[in-house]
Amino acid sequence: MATPPYTLSLHDSQTRRKQVFTPLDPENVRVYYCGPTVYDAVHIGNLRAMLSADILVRLLRALFPRVTFVRNITDVDDKITARARDNGEDIASLTARTTIAFHEDVAALGIQPPDIEPRATHHIDDMLAMIAQLIASGHAYEAEGHVLFAVDRCASYGTLSGRSPDDLLAGARVEIAPYKRHPGDFVLWKPSAPEQPGWDSPYGRGRPGWHIECSAMSHRYLGESFDIHGGGDDLLFPHHENERAQSLCCNPGSSFARYWLHNAMLLSNGEKMSKSLGNFFTIREVLTRAPAEALRLLMLGAHYRSVLDFTWEKLEDAKRTLNRFYRALEKHPSVAPGAVDADFMSALCDDMNTPLALSCLHPLADAALAGDAQAAASLKASGAMIGLLGQSADDWFRAGSDDGAIDALIVQRAEAKKARDFALADSIRADLAAQGIILEDTAQGTKWRRA
Repeated sequence: MATPPYTLSLHDSQTRRKQVFTPLDPENVRVYYCGPTVYDAVHIGNLRAMLSADILVRLLRALFPRVTFVRNITDVDDKITARARDNGEDIASLTARTTIAFHEDVAALGIQPPDIEPRATHHIDDMLAMIAQLIASGHAYEAEGHVLFAVDRCASYGTLSGRSPDDLLAGARVEIAPYKRHPGDFVLWKPSAPEQPGWDSPYGRGRPGWHIECSAMSHRYLGESFDIHGGGDDLLFPHHENERAQSLCCNPGSSFARYWLHNAMLLSNGEKMSKSLGNFFTIREVLTRAPAEALRLLMLGAHYRSVLDFTWEKLEDAKRTLNRFYRALEKHPSVAPGAVDADFMSALCDDMNTPLALSCLHPLADAALAGDAQAAASLKASGAMIGLLGQSADDWFRAGSDDGAIDALIVQRAEAKKARDFALADSIRADLAAQGIILEDTAQGTKWRRA
């Protein structure tokens, strides 16, 4: 555990202010994050919530003796059904394949696995038990093969997102259906056609609504009340609002999640990521152009509650920053990780302020470059706290200096010079120089050698 004692403060979405974090049980902090819907490759926008959760759990584990981290897999969803149909693929094989790809992608980014990773299809009985409780208490009703949650029966509905009942409907993606008593009522269970996945239930063969899945799984593994629930801010409404409502109504007197954390969205070149705009990138696409650690550093360079704009230039900047850090560690190849820098740790404890924390690494690198072994040890330990600087300097520079990659950068530099983009050309030369690659422009073209 971290020393000296630190006070962790987190911005709670429900109260809309930063609060000192006090766990229900200091001996076991319990955290739930919404995981992926496994029907396609993970794009870098999805990555942000996973990375925010990773930093949070790493930090909690440095401060408390035990953390139980649950992140689910949604493997029953209409998007999955549609994709399997379009692919001519069995749903089970689609979800198995995409789940494996998801695990590979997040592992490449150094994102640690959760302690428990429940799959929605393995918890249908838990969902049906909650639905039965909600019907019995008058918070849900059956209508035309559906079971719906009655939002007007939950006095605190809208508290999490801070919206009035009228605001909740304005622009919301709610299905207008004649069997609903109120337009905002949402589905807990819905009937399945023969070609759709389904399970037998007291309400007929059907499948769960999206929101009840997370309520059932968090309850199963973390109990009626737990510490932190998180995810992207696009989940605040309706998903998290609905989760909260049905869980509180199912377990009166509980708090469900005591703190709610939401990360902001990721843009690409200043625009929302979209396939139609051509700025939609999977993790695997990005990793063909840069090391995984550079993508991780880029994303940690913005506060999790701030909108982050992804550009290839920023990715190159992140690589250059890591080159500098690894050059500092290269001067101390045998040094073991030391104590985490106190200013670095204080920054993380201030609502996971990773940009401020990263700024604390630069003076450590300066000192290490000047020969300070203790600074190098602190640099290595502090980087490890956020999943950085975990490899040797030799491995970092060797991985980034294969002949094919060098030749590709030389071609890119030549094209930049031809287009009179001398800033890009100079940055490529500097990047290669930081990797120990010396360029020589000759009448026969650019040649390179290792320093």
